[in-house]
Amino acid sequence: MTLDLVQKDYSLKRYAFPTLENADYLIPAGTYPVEWTFSRKFQKFLPEILDVPDRFGIRIHRGSLPEHSKGCILLNMEGMTHVSTLFNQLDTYYDDEKVSICITDPV
Repeated sequence: MTLDLVQKDYSLKRYAFPTLENADYLIPAGTYPVEWTFSRKFQKFLPEILDVPDRFGIRIHRGSLPEHSKGCILLNMEGMTHVSTLFNQLDTYYDDEKVSICITDPV
């Protein structure tokens, strides 16, 4: 995952979990809008991936194990800090900018 922030570029390490328990929850390849919305489950604002076919409530949140996710995108604390910075900078400097995420099929 690469995040382009105002005057900064952060590249985050990508980890693949070699498990099958979440195979049914993979996000199909495509580009999806991401918005900073309130999560009732986590009781705080988190990025939400929108317009995924037949899915809702897909979040980008902290986690390190496959069981922490059912199709969400997991980041460590550093990754979540970068994502929060991105949305804070957009809110402060670029109110009309939109965020999207591009999901590609695994190689």
